[in-house]
Amino acid sequence: MTSAHITTVVVDYGGVLTNPLNETFAAFATAVGVPLTDLQDAFARATARHGRSPMADLETGRCTESEMVERVLAELPGGRGRDLLGGRDFGELWFRARTVNEEMVAFVRSLRQDGYRTALLTNNVAEWGPRWRAQLPVDELFDVVVDSSAEGVRKPDPEIYRRLLERLPAAPHECMFVDDLEENCSTASDLGMFAVPFITTDEAIDLIVAVLRSHGGYRVRKPV
Repeated sequence: MTSAHITTVVVDYGGVLTNPLNETFAAFATAVGVPLTDLQDAFARATARHGRSPMADLETGRCTESEMVERVLAELPGGRGRDLLGGRDFGELWFRARTVNEEMVAFVRSLRQDGYRTALLTNNVAEWGPRWRAQLPVDELFDVVVDSSAEGVRKPDPEIYRRLLERLPAAPHECMFVDDLEENCSTASDLGMFAVPFITTDEAIDLIVAVLRSHGGYRVRKPV
């Protein structure tokens, strides 16, 4: 595999091009005045009651943001969820603590300028489209964007990876895949993509640069 050129770099959005998801979740809990563990337990109980994760349903368009919020807040003890959002959208509060990973965005931009095709494969929410797209120069950064909320399927389901590969188009061995969730990287590896687990920005960039250089074919500049 080391002789094959990698021509395409696919990245995740939340937790890769933004601050870590656990930071956003903790800040949301603080904003609504609920202990983080209570919110996590409410999500778990909602999953058990409905047989599916509320986020999974939201990210595949099987429920609206309002329906997801109702499911979760109904599971908070003592009916505390009734007025928790104070008339505000969940997305509004969520995005208050979602910041852009500017260093990673700059790196993706440099990859595209160096001749790589770049793609975004994101588990996302239809109602959040205007918010996350306002954070990123999407057209400047990516050749292809595949969003779970528009596809009705999300990572780690192999189907959404296959749709991405068809639209690039690219063979799996031509693609590097960067994601902060192990299960998403595992599916990419199973399909033949070169998966890079995102732990920290510095580690991810160092690994991406090293792998691309080892595969040759293009000049890779590491940001200063």
